[in-house]
Amino acid sequence: MYEQKTKDVVVRVEPDFLDEQSSPADHRFIWAYTVEIENQSAIDLQVVERFWKIADSRGQVQEVRGAGVVGEQPVLKPGETFRYTSGAPLTAPSGMMLGNYYMETPDGDRFAVEIPAFLLDSPHEPAFLN
Repeated sequence: MYEQKTKDVVVRVEPDFLDEQSSPADHRFIWAYTVEIENQSAIDLQVVERFWKIADSRGQVQEVRGAGVVGEQPVLKPGETFRYTSGAPLTAPSGMMLGNYYMETPDGDRFAVEIPAFLLDSPHEPAFLN
């Protein structure tokens, strides 16, 4: 599991290679990732926007921006955790993802929370130490 704390928000990510949905012969490698966003602050925080950068081992980079996460803009009360699972297709066997969530306070202040960079290492490519 990958973890990053920004201010009083902790983001944890667990990637999972979906072998049954992938087709290496067709250059299709499918990943699921489960994210937990934990509010350790003393105030409500709303996830209002997301930004992802997805890079594969061949150098192709995609950027994804949008409102909230998985069609929601959840409000996390102090001590609450929001958990969701989403997916990412790659055309190469391995890659990495990183990004930001943009949180909003009840006063309308916005700030960025880092999503930890995490590896997408499939069993179809040898792992390399960096």
